[in-house]
Amino acid sequence: MVLVADREYWESIVSRREKECAIVRVARESFGYAAFRPGQEEAIEATLAGRDSLVILPTGAGKSAIYQIAALLLDGPTVVVSPLIALQRDQVESLEGRGEAAEINSTHSPEERATALADAARGKVEFLFLAPEQFANAETRDRLRAARPSLFVVDEAHCVSEWGHDFRPDYLRLGAIIEELGHPTVLALTATASPPVRDEIIARLGLRDARTIVRGFDRPNIAFGVERHETAERQRRALIERVVAAEKPGIVYAATRRDTEEIAATLQQRGVRAAPYHAGLRPPERGETQDSFGRDEIEVVVATVAFGLGIDKPNVRFVFHAAISDAIDSYYQEIGRAGRDGDPARAILFYRQEDLGLRRFFAGGGQVDADQIEQVARAVQDHDQPADPRDLRDETGLSQSKLTTALSRLEEVGAVALGPSGTVTAVDLPDDPTDVAREAAQAQAHHKEFECSRLEMMRGYAELRGCRREYLLNYFGEEYAGPCGRCDNCVAGVVEAEGEQPFPISARVRHRSLGEGLVMRYEGDKIVVLFDEVGYKTLALSIVTGEGLLEAA
Repeated sequence: MVLVADREYWESIVSRREKECAIVRVARESFGYAAFRPGQEEAIEATLAGRDSLVILPTGAGKSAIYQIAALLLDGPTVVVSPLIALQRDQVESLEGRGEAAEINSTHSPEERATALADAARGKVEFLFLAPEQFANAETRDRLRAARPSLFVVDEAHCVSEWGHDFRPDYLRLGAIIEELGHPTVLALTATASPPVRDEIIARLGLRDARTIVRGFDRPNIAFGVERHETAERQRRALIERVVAAEKPGIVYAATRRDTEEIAATLQQRGVRAAPYHAGLRPPERGETQDSFGRDEIEVVVATVAFGLGIDKPNVRFVFHAAISDAIDSYYQEIGRAGRDGDPARAILFYRQEDLGLRRFFAGGGQVDADQIEQVARAVQDHDQPADPRDLRDETGLSQSKLTTALSRLEEVGAVALGPSGTVTAVDLPDDPTDVAREAAQAQAHHKEFECSRLEMMRGYAELRGCRREYLLNYFGEEYAGPCGRCDNCVAGVVEAEGEQPFPISARVRHRSLGEGLVMRYEGDKIVVLFDEVGYKTLALSIVTGEGLLEAA
């Protein structure tokens, strides 16, 4: 039997020792935990104290246990936002016998959804898992409000960030939903988030006095490497040979749907049980591929980034990239699917400089200009009541991605607000929105510049002469002094010695013309700074220090 208490009880426990004992008892009796992993107990304590938190722990570090243990020490249901049905089902099954759990998604009938919500309101359900699109239903939100949730969990929280590797527009309304529910304690969880992604998660979710807990980005069992090729033919041939020779199972990430199918077909011809995976396949095909991979019936999945969330296969021995990723954020998330069992695994990027052009092309897909932003602003003005995005799309003729981008930029400058159901309301939108549209377009230009700088950081990784592990960890704000001995550069003995380091890693600095930023890493006689306005920049130390261009902020 689990001890269940309300926050009044929790706060009545005076000593830290008593609190630790209560947490440990629930962890041991309900989940079989003999000891906590780094960051877990700290996050549980913050949640029980009623403090909003952003928790960034590596894959397999027990993020789910944080809200599960905290929920059993609080009175009132816990709402968990999870982006995939498969993830919801896994969590519901894992909680069997530890507290009643239910899920609400597109596979359930209105009657089933109503029953689950009613059970939560009556205290019969402790954990309620919802896909983010379910909040568009006003009745669902009303019933959730009546249930008075004590904890609101955002799983895969990087999905709320446009800087993240898996941005999902449905996540944008979560901040408004949290407020509509009375702002219960919020716990945002993710495995990968660089400093700008963390800032956006906190801002978009409206976290109050947020506690940010970051632990251990390093995956020491994964060996990193880059193979550079001059032609596409040699690049593809080298990838195939590596996959054929590698210990399996494994994942190959490719840039396009066509690439996934061609690579999978070539591997099949070489005797490898391989299958493509991309968003163009029918859901049953994708589901069967994922299930077969989980059962080791398929040795290699060749996928676009559509293959990602929900993959928790422990024995993946390699993750190879057939072409460069758009950013370190996405690359590190993808290679993190290797070696979750702790055994040795490999992550190799097959790099050709010409592939950067394709990534730049993809990055421009959702860009909007001032005229398009103004078009959206005027369409919002034409609605006396909050506008439905579907109506705005019809009225403007813009694609869904361009509309979402335009609304994000307008929200950024305070001109519009997104409601819990996804509707758009004018907030500070003048009769003539020309100037607002111009301001929002300037924000878009900064956004584009930032995106380009992230791709440049990815190029920097591909062409690095230093320790690759150090580069990756520094990107996420974690200090690490190479050589690591587990990347190709360290093994080859080509790691360059570090030069002068006038500012500590993660220190705030101010550049005379680029503004303020965060020191990310040093590369020989260069310093890499993440500037607030223009993104990542690599600067010559001799110039910025010699001419006094950079100083502590």
